Amino acid sequence: MTSAAGAAGRYLGQTLRLMVGVPDYETYVEHMRRTHPDQEPMSYEDFFRERQEARYGGKKRIGCC
Repeated sequence: MTSAAGAAGRYLGQTLRLMVGVPDYETYVEHMRRTHPDQEPMSYEDFFRERQEARYGGKKRIGCC
């Protein structure tokens, strides 16, 4: 796979994950290492939980279920 094709594949995969609401942990870790090297990134489980709560409201959600 060429470099351009590989980049396009990664971009497409990231786009599809974002469309269906799956958080991109690898992008988060890369961001943390680049811009916040003094902070430890969250574990995948903590990251996933935080993204779900941000998307669906966590414990503050008001609804029937």
